[in-house]
Amino acid sequence: MIGAFYEHNLRGRYVEVEYADGRVRPLAAERWLRPIDGDDDVLDRCGGPTLDVGSGAGRLTAALARRGVFALGIDITPLAVELTRRAGGLALLGCVFQPVPCAGLWAEALLADGNIGIGGDPVALLRRLRQLVRPGGSVLAEVRAPGSGSTVDRVRLRQGGSTGEWFRWATVCADDIGPLAAGCGFPTVDLWTVAGRWFATCTGPTP
Repeated sequence: MIGAFYEHNLRGRYVEVEYADGRVRPLAAERWLRPIDGDDDVLDRCGGPTLDVGSGAGRLTAALARRGVFALGIDITPLAVELTRRAGGLALLGCVFQPVPCAGLWAEALLADGNIGIGGDPVALLRRLRQLVRPGGSVLAEVRAPGSGSTVDRVRLRQGGSTGEWFRWATVCADDIGPLAAGCGFPTVDLWTVAGRWFATCTGPTP
């Protein structure tokens, strides 16, 4: 059901995110259909096979392919996978917690656009990615600005009179990503900011 609402939004229909505390905001998935300031800095850090987790319409997956970097997007939404393939990228329909090709061999995994919140459990997600990236591999995660706090919210999507099921979504701020990543097998964390966005490169130990 989540994917259906997301597809509607990608097709230009208005969809809202409703929080359990009563807050409401537009989903605005169309902002991920085209390059965003700061994307090039993310792409520059992807030097080897890259897994784009929650790849959406595939702007980063396709951009890496154009650069000659092997990349695979993974997303639960059929339309998102179709759009990625139309843009020239490779994409897999599925969930990152299910079997993923080339497990343990990826040089980088991307968690752009707040996708560190997938599943509402950043610890479980980072531990899963530790299984998927190779020794010395990295997770490039977009995080919130320092001082903004980390949260786990109950949210649902709604469109007109239709509402989806409640699910958890997390945010992680720059202040918290270091100890969080270290506890998940990524002892080295490099924070950086560009175009008003904050990122963390979380790197695993080398053999």
